[in-house]
Amino acid sequence: MIPLTHTTAFSKLDEIQDTALVQLVYVSSLTLGSRLSATIFEDVEAHARDYNQQQGITGTLCYGNGHFLQCIEGEKAKVSALTQRIFADSRHKNVEVLLLQGINQRSFVDWRMRLLFLERWLWSPATKVQATQLSPFLPFAPHDWSPERTEQFLQIIKTFETLPHIKAAGITYNALGNMFRHIAAPHQAFLVVQAFLSALLVVALILLYL
Repeated sequence: MIPLTHTTAFSKLDEIQDTALVQLVYVSSLTLGSRLSATIFEDVEAHARDYNQQQGITGTLCYGNGHFLQCIEGEKAKVSALTQRIFADSRHKNVEVLLLQGINQRSFVDWRMRLLFLERWLWSPATKVQATQLSPFLPFAPHDWSPERTEQFLQIIKTFETLPHIKAAGITYNALGNMFRHIAAPHQAFLVVQAFLSALLVVALILLYL
């Protein structure tokens, strides 16, 4: 199944009964500017917490490998309004809806929008054992997930008692690291050769002045 775009997502929302509870799962990628921001995760989490409490929205927000996956649940009108804001948010790009359906009850009942970091090196020992269930979903690349795979992922994370968590500073470095990897990967051989030549130059200068 192809992920839903802005237009097709709202067309599918129109098919759902107005009084229904709705679950929507979307994925997106951080923009370059957001990766350079030292407060991007704190800002997103704080905004989601305040807005969701006011609107009766629950769910979870996941980040890893430069990508966001967010599950939002609530009344159809509230979810529709939030979806408009999500697609218009300039802090991320490549927004696609993986799952959109009416539900009988919420999978996530906490309006604080739990924040889950899907980077193994950031996990604390207390959460690593629990988070091993996520191994089949890593490295985190949710844009190609099917609705079935998305639901499997949600079923796992909603049972977590202790979420893999790290200070915002660690996440900032990780975002920068992902940016560097994105830039460096296509030129890896060139960078290795340049580093080797630079090392030779340093050695030659040392020998010259001995």
